[in-house]
Amino acid sequence: MPHFEIHAADVEAAKAFYGGLFGWDFTPMPGGEEMNYHLIEGDEIGIEKGLSGGLMQRMGEAAAPGSPIRGGTMTFEVADCDDRYRWALANGGAEALPPADYPGIGRCAYVEDGQGNVVGMITPADEGN
Repeated sequence: MPHFEIHAADVEAAKAFYGGLFGWDFTPMPGGEEMNYHLIEGDEIGIEKGLSGGLMQRMGEAAAPGSPIRGGTMTFEVADCDDRYRWALANGGAEALPPADYPGIGRCAYVEDGQGNVVGMITPADEGN
């Protein structure tokens, strides 16, 4: 099963950011207390849904805002890329790549989450366009 992890210096702030951005819920993982590890649940994310995710305490320093990516970039499908982008900027996120259309793919944007991670959003192109 695919799994991703988000590392955060401030776990509560990251939970608020991703919970608001994608509607995710977080449950402390038994045995993960030392790392402040939380399992992620959402419409298409969770142990029973084929993709699992975790949010945990960052174990070292984050890369400086605006610096090159030092890890994977997560991109998630959203209904309205522009709406989620505006939400992210109004709620502690910073611009990494503003919304743009990519023919045959969709409308994409990337934001920094305030925790040293970059997350992408995509509203897929309509079939046939």
